[in-house]
Amino acid sequence: MSAKIWLEAARLRTLPLSISGILVGSFYAYKHYSDSPNYWIIFGLAFLTTLGLQVLSNFANDYGDGVKGTDNKDRIGPQRAIQSGAITPEQMKKGIIIVSVATLIIAISLIYASFGSDNFGFSLFFFVLGLAAITAAIKYTVGKSAYGYRGLGDLFVFIFFGLVSVLGTNFLFAQTLDIKLFLPAISVGLLSVAVLNLNNMRDRESDIKAGKNTLVVKIGAQNAKRYHIGIVVTAMLLGLAFAIWSDFEWKQYLFVLAYLPLLKHLKTVIDNKDPKALDPELKKVALSTFLFSVLLSVVLTF
Repeated sequence: MSAKIWLEAARLRTLPLSISGILVGSFYAYKHYSDSPNYWIIFGLAFLTTLGLQVLSNFANDYGDGVKGTDNKDRIGPQRAIQSGAITPEQMKKGIIIVSVATLIIAISLIYASFGSDNFGFSLFFFVLGLAAITAAIKYTVGKSAYGYRGLGDLFVFIFFGLVSVLGTNFLFAQTLDIKLFLPAISVGLLSVAVLNLNNMRDRESDIKAGKNTLVVKIGAQNAKRYHIGIVVTAMLLGLAFAIWSDFEWKQYLFVLAYLPLLKHLKTVIDNKDPKALDPELKKVALSTFLFSVLLSVVLTF
């Protein structure tokens, strides 16, 4: 089987969104810890751990939705590997195991680089957190108790893509929690949830037929639209609140450039009548979130 098929199954286009929180958490620590010989080692291992978790999540979603029949002719998005027959369920299961083990090894290396052998409590906590992240990546669609089929996907995305990603990464450097950092952590988390919500708005009809009870299915199309507008606007406002609380200089407000495509996106969602037309918006919100994180990370080094 060619590497191209596995790369397509890994859905590399989803990776920029997954590292957004890592960037913010790392560069918030840059001024105080960049001279440390371990700074870039920790950053690199955190980066690789996150990529591993995202690829694992993509493989697991492909497997879970594929074997449940959720990925079918009614689905609006691009065909996945099991759906198309390019990868069999058994092959995908082996891929999930391999990526899980590799990601856990990288995560353990990250924990050791951060805490060494002197902080057993922190090391144990992050080891458990790593296992939880791997489990969450798999259980979104896999198994009878898959939480993505019970409307809990938004909560888990918010926790792991926002709070854990930003605050957890920063803690690896600082070994303390900064209350101020909760604001951009929540922002990144909400924008990540917005991408999932868009996906679920697009797939609402096919999810209903397949018995996948996402939050959108539970609350209905109109409420999902209101919810979407609310989380995106809240994310932008919290980003500004963080800048004000941090006494940003005028040039540090460069990150608001990422709000321009988000504002245009909101108008598209408000005017939307056809769920299929939301498909291109997923990429726009994901890249806008990545741009927000990159620009915020850059201005944090000023």
